[in-house]
Amino acid sequence: MNATTIDDRSTPSKPDTSAGTPWRLLSVFTRLSRSGSDEAALPERVRQTIERQHDRSELLIGFVQLIVGLAFACLYLASPKAGSGPDLIPWVLAIYLGLTVIRLAWGRVARLPSWSLVLSVIFDMGLLMLLIWSFHLKYGQPPSFYLKAPTLLYVFIFIALRTLRFEVRYVVVAGLVAATGWGLLFGYVLVAEPDRMEVTRDYVTYLTSNSVLIGAEIDKILSILAVTGIIAIALYRARRLLVHAVVEQTASRDLSRFFAPEVATKIKTSQHEIRAGTGEFRDAAILNLDLRGFTHFASTAEPDAVMALLSEYQALMVPVIRKHSGRVDKFLGDGILATFGAVEPSSTYAADGLRALEEVIETAQRWSEARRAGGGEAPTVNGALATGRVLFGAVGSDDRLEYTVIGDAVNLSAKLEKANKQTGSMVLCDGPTFALAQSQGYEPTVPTCHLTAVEVPGVARPLGLVRLGG
Repeated sequence: MNATTIDDRSTPSKPDTSAGTPWRLLSVFTRLSRSGSDEAALPERVRQTIERQHDRSELLIGFVQLIVGLAFACLYLASPKAGSGPDLIPWVLAIYLGLTVIRLAWGRVARLPSWSLVLSVIFDMGLLMLLIWSFHLKYGQPPSFYLKAPTLLYVFIFIALRTLRFEVRYVVVAGLVAATGWGLLFGYVLVAEPDRMEVTRDYVTYLTSNSVLIGAEIDKILSILAVTGIIAIALYRARRLLVHAVVEQTASRDLSRFFAPEVATKIKTSQHEIRAGTGEFRDAAILNLDLRGFTHFASTAEPDAVMALLSEYQALMVPVIRKHSGRVDKFLGDGILATFGAVEPSSTYAADGLRALEEVIETAQRWSEARRAGGGEAPTVNGALATGRVLFGAVGSDDRLEYTVIGDAVNLSAKLEKANKQTGSMVLCDGPTFALAQSQGYEPTVPTCHLTAVEVPGVARPLGLVRLGG
């Protein structure tokens, strides 16, 4: 269904009784397919995702029909020709393939409206019934001859094809049109040439002559309706699963925007319900970034300018962090807290963190220069890295959870970031973190300066620090 048909559910209109029967049937089936559905309440982006699935499905249906038509044409060309009467098969195949190609081309450039899909079903079934009807002319037999044509089995192919779109109404339309078509063919047999028609109750006679077994034709109609009903029920359930899957996929995609992809995956694939208080110990590196002078800027600048600067800053820093296997834990105003090796264990977490800090320095300097050249505010980016054993887990309450990291390394990283102002540096890490990173393969590409016995506010004893980037 397209977006307009979904929206129509909230303001249903009365069917136009002046229109022809097919249009009244379409109106009925449209309402039936919506009844009991809560899809109208879905967010627009979810409905658009479902519509895109329908568009792809319609193209798939067209390609399958094209293959079926070409296969039937090849079989016709390869088989010996029999019968001396008019042969409508080439014409029917040509019309069928032409309509299929037109629909495929239309579907590739625009969304097919509902009425065109209903007409497509009617034309498909109508051409098939016309083909079956023509058999008695081709072979010079009474009309009852075509009732035994195995070509009727193609009806079930056309019905099954409509399931690829995951909309019940088109399956129902296909089944009803097929049952009605076969009923008309059977009725034609009864009234066309009554003098040549023989009704029998003997099954052997029915199979070996042109006699008519009324029960057999009723069975065919009932079989078409039964198959249609079963498929419609199954498709209704499958449709609900499809909608649920699209909702989950959309939520998952949105979830990944609020969490690191690995955290989102962890939430989605957890074998048990995630509760506050569950966690795991990790050896990890904790990175803190901050904009120096941002508080003053935020208090004097326009709100839009403040948010624009934050967006630029975060859009530049986050990809650098992720590039080096870091995961953003949270945004703290103008601060960014990221982890290396906390979500997933890593053997190079310290080296990854320092490589990320190096690139952060270079990226931040280019950004500041570009903003200054444009006459904009150009705050300095400060950063710090610390390593240690941390606890990674869920905190909060039953209705509000958050994955985070807890530990001395988290606190030390935050304090080192603030110590940048004290030491006049852009980036700091403690001596043990620098040594660990080197043991993990890190080689500095920016100037480094080792500081000894630095008093860091909030830390009990003086620390040996390493200043990166001068």
